[in-house]
Amino acid sequence: MTNRRNFLGGAGAITGALAAASVSKVAMAALPEPVTQTTPNTMPPLMPPGGRPYNPVVTLNGWTLPWRMNNGVKEFHLVAEPVVREMAPGFKANLWGYNGQSPGPTIEVVEGDRVRIFVTNKLPEHTSVHWHGQRLPNGMDGVSGLTQPPIRPGKTFVYEFVARRPGTFMYHPHADEMTQMAMGMMGFWVTHPKAEHPLIEKVDRDFVFLLNAYDVEPGSATPKIMTMLDFNLWSWNSRIFPGIDSLNVRLNDKVRIRIGNLTMTNHPMHLHGHEFLVTGTDGGPTPKSTRQYEVTTDVAVGQMRQIEFLADEEGDWAFHCHKSHHTMNAMGHDVPTLIGLDHKDVARQITNLVPDYMVMGERGMADMGEMEMPIPDNTARMMTGEGPFGSVEMGGMFSMVKVRRNQKPGDYSNPGWFKHPKGTVAYELDGPAPETSRQRDPGAAAMPARNMPAKNIEVQIRKPGGGHSGH
Repeated sequence: MTNRRNFLGGAGAITGALAAASVSKVAMAALPEPVTQTTPNTMPPLMPPGGRPYNPVVTLNGWTLPWRMNNGVKEFHLVAEPVVREMAPGFKANLWGYNGQSPGPTIEVVEGDRVRIFVTNKLPEHTSVHWHGQRLPNGMDGVSGLTQPPIRPGKTFVYEFVARRPGTFMYHPHADEMTQMAMGMMGFWVTHPKAEHPLIEKVDRDFVFLLNAYDVEPGSATPKIMTMLDFNLWSWNSRIFPGIDSLNVRLNDKVRIRIGNLTMTNHPMHLHGHEFLVTGTDGGPTPKSTRQYEVTTDVAVGQMRQIEFLADEEGDWAFHCHKSHHTMNAMGHDVPTLIGLDHKDVARQITNLVPDYMVMGERGMADMGEMEMPIPDNTARMMTGEGPFGSVEMGGMFSMVKVRRNQKPGDYSNPGWFKHPKGTVAYELDGPAPETSRQRDPGAAAMPARNMPAKNIEVQIRKPGGGHSGH
């Protein structure tokens, strides 16, 4: 990014007292050019082109926003605008976001950096940007009506503050939140430590992504913003499995994953095959005395959790929210349970009228994932994703951590499916199953009942007379 003249014309840096100031037409000519990204692929880390060096993060199915250095200030340009986000192959949604995507690009800075963010509003209504979790002047906090006037359509505001503490943060509107966040307006912010930190260790791979959710009816493309609980699309960075990229790492890499939650419920994030430590929250790095090994950690609404682990087991390891409804796509919430119901006779009568009718759900939901039934245009299948052994029968908040010994440092490409060593895959038994120990156990007779009455006793209840006066 090339340096340009200071947009303030030498007047000096904006102070907190000026709050989020609007930009004059004269100054607009000096704005950093807005950078746009529309591909849903995971972009490689952005190595810092100016300022202090750091180990950059990788945004899952996203990217990092470039900046320019202007008299020692890092300048960014966010554009709030309607976007089209491919949530999975063949399924696109009309969302709102920043710089061509939802979520917006990740912003990366270093502790102590003075940061100037230009925010241009191309939405049909006013907006603002709240820098979630940051320590900053009150007038830069981005709460429309409370700390600043709203950013009207077509206007550009400036936020300027010092990144005072290292950690992982988020940004999102604080104006008409119900609409704007439900439409996908959010993004990640990472502040790297300026020097070695006793609680922040160096890692080989550093991933970030946001948890978000939408209610998009099958066949449509725009979320229903009034939904409070019954969302049908649970997503990472506005992508749903099988549209979520895998997290590809090298064997024995130290891996950090930063997860932010801007949905309306909590998400227990679960990693297979490894144990991890929770090393950070919105408040900063966690004290080492509080860390304990986990395989699942709950990320509550409005929170961030940072986990770290040593990727020392090769394979394709599932990584997902452990709420089972959050690993499904396009769910209907009014579908009755038909498990165990034999409705062959009813089905026979219906097929006389509707020849293509199929019985579904009496053995569970997996059959529906294998039928490949026609679905409305622009809709993701409820259970999908094909693995090396067949259907994975997952959707929503699901992906994999792929650990490979020959994955080169800095290589984030997908290595393909894991080739299991001989004798290390579960297999179907050829022949009768061995007798189990339970068949030889005496069962309940091993602890016979004692002191039971000789015959059944009939208990009769009689209401006492005299009313309730003595109570």
